[in-house]
Amino acid sequence: MSRKRTLRLASAALLVAGTATAAISPAVTASPLDPDLLAAVQRDLGLTEQQARTRLAQEDTARRLDETLSRSLGGSFGGAYFDAASGALVVGVTDAAKIAEVEEAGATARVVRHSSAELDAAVAALDRAEASAPASITGWYVDERANTVVVDVQAALRDAATDGYLAETTGNAPVRVDEVTEAPRTLYDLVGGDAYYMGGGRCSVGFPVRTSSGASGMVTAGHCGTRGTSASGYNQVALGSFQGSSFPGNDYAWVSANGNWTARGLVNMYNGSGRAVSGHSTAPTGSSVCRSGSTTGWHCGSVQALNQTVRYAEGSVSGLTQTNVCAEPGDSGGSFISGNSAQGMTSGGSGNCSSGGTTYFQPVGEALSAYGLSLVTN
Repeated sequence: MSRKRTLRLASAALLVAGTATAAISPAVTASPLDPDLLAAVQRDLGLTEQQARTRLAQEDTARRLDETLSRSLGGSFGGAYFDAASGALVVGVTDAAKIAEVEEAGATARVVRHSSAELDAAVAALDRAEASAPASITGWYVDERANTVVVDVQAALRDAATDGYLAETTGNAPVRVDEVTEAPRTLYDLVGGDAYYMGGGRCSVGFPVRTSSGASGMVTAGHCGTRGTSASGYNQVALGSFQGSSFPGNDYAWVSANGNWTARGLVNMYNGSGRAVSGHSTAPTGSSVCRSGSTTGWHCGSVQALNQTVRYAEGSVSGLTQTNVCAEPGDSGGSFISGNSAQGMTSGGSGNCSSGGTTYFQPVGEALSAYGLSLVTN
């Protein structure tokens, strides 16, 4: 989700001042029968495995019918929706003579007043006037079931100007006004290896985590901030604040995340994809290990030593793991992962990613135990 930016053994500060970095979205795809998709559908829709399989098959059929009938019905097409109770696609028609065509195709037909083209035209009119819409209006959409356009208005802000604007822009169009209690907000993914900012400095996300109560956040390097330090994400949007930090002695911290951020069990590989995190363990000496950081991206090497004490200028840190993976300022706190198993957060080192070097990481398990956190896994 973010991109790029020498480091010395004398300092743990793989932390750097910098500017915002570009976001990417680590890609995770799934086929209709992917086990993770089936599990998620079962969990979130309250279905058995067989019910989930049936539901997905019915929805696939409905999608294909929707594409076919929306074309063949032309101006008589009045929108469509999937009815979970019957497992069928329900298609609106403005001409009763088209009912047979719909039912012969395998869908359920109903006669409606407005065509899909009429509803889309009403949305287009609202879109054209969007720049002058009052703050009370939070959005609009086509409600296929009700065969109308719905405009959402924040109840606490609704006033005469709101109603005047709606009357002017919608006219006689099929529009219903719904009052809502809050405005929508943008949401961002919190992913291992992405950049985050603290005042004038930059570090990298270690691993997204959750508290026992379900609140989300991340673990990172302790030298990146002290308790109470505010943090913003890769895009400079407010993220949260440091809830705990230990450095020197240890080099770990945890940062809470506000509702703008969704913790994901991924590590940014800086190639458009994310490495899934399945849990955490300790990789033996000699094991391969990879690191993600907001300055130098994704680099790999091997574990060279466990339980190392490193004497930084700020004080010594014990229990670190030594690797031959390179790192540079700004990579601090970023993810170390072996296979799909989380290992730790970048602490410090020597060298750089041009000539090579040595980098140490703080094992993640110690931070999780210290703050009662659990990894977000994928």
